[in-house]
Amino acid sequence: MTTLETTVQKPVPVHARAGQVQRAAGLSIAYIILLLGLFVTLVPFIYVVLSSFKTSLEIIRVPPTLLPEKWSLQNYVKILMDPTVPLLHFYGNSMFVSMARVTITLFTSSFAGYVFAKYRFRGQTLMFTFILATLMIPFQVIMIPAYLILVTLGLIDSLWGLVIPSLVDAFGIFLMKQFIESIPNELLDAARIDGSSEFRIYARIVLPQLGAPLAALGIFTFVATWNDYLWPLIVITSAERRTLPLLLSWYNNQHGSNPALTLTAANFVMFPVLIVYVFFQRWIVQGVTLTGFK
Repeated sequence: MTTLETTVQKPVPVHARAGQVQRAAGLSIAYIILLLGLFVTLVPFIYVVLSSFKTSLEIIRVPPTLLPEKWSLQNYVKILMDPTVPLLHFYGNSMFVSMARVTITLFTSSFAGYVFAKYRFRGQTLMFTFILATLMIPFQVIMIPAYLILVTLGLIDSLWGLVIPSLVDAFGIFLMKQFIESIPNELLDAARIDGSSEFRIYARIVLPQLGAPLAALGIFTFVATWNDYLWPLIVITSAERRTLPLLLSWYNNQHGSNPALTLTAANFVMFPVLIVYVFFQRWIVQGVTLTGFK
């Protein structure tokens, strides 16, 4: 004999429905706030990009227009053909400084983070506290001492003068330490038993597991160095050693009456950073997320 069982759907309690409505309303408000933030963030960028295809008269027109009335590449041609602005040379200066600082920062941060995470020595906590304390010191406070040190080393008006003061990054050391602490000590002890040196353990075991945080730190360092203006303005005195932010400031002074050219030059400075972010944004999110979980 077959027994047929019927399932009666129980009504949803009133308090449960109210909770669902509140969660839906909260998500809607969050999405609205995020969309507003996205709009405020993207509008200046979109305006700069679109204005590079306009004429100066159209840019200063009131009321302003978003889309160009007549698209033109004339501003890009003028800048690329200007003999006083060798863009490739200035790109080379900025790339050298950025890549040198990224390479050195990744090495010093990962090595110091490894030492603080996996070794115990006298004064370790105090030393690490001092390193973190430097994060609260504004750069303007150490700017004059750093300049005097470069004068002593003879690195004024030198691209290396933009790299030397940033050999050690306190935030990078903290980021690497937090991640390296999650690597099992048993793995390192096994390598020591096999006869590996400490530096070999760092290079062959620790570094290969730091892909995400190293990529995130490298991108943060690259963007900060590429956009740096104040320190190069103080150190660099000759035109041939200018970086792109200095070039943009100089170009604005020379062509202040032509905002179309200035905004077009800003695009040349901005595009490399956007390209780096588009290709490596996954590493940024992954590195910060993993370190945050730790």
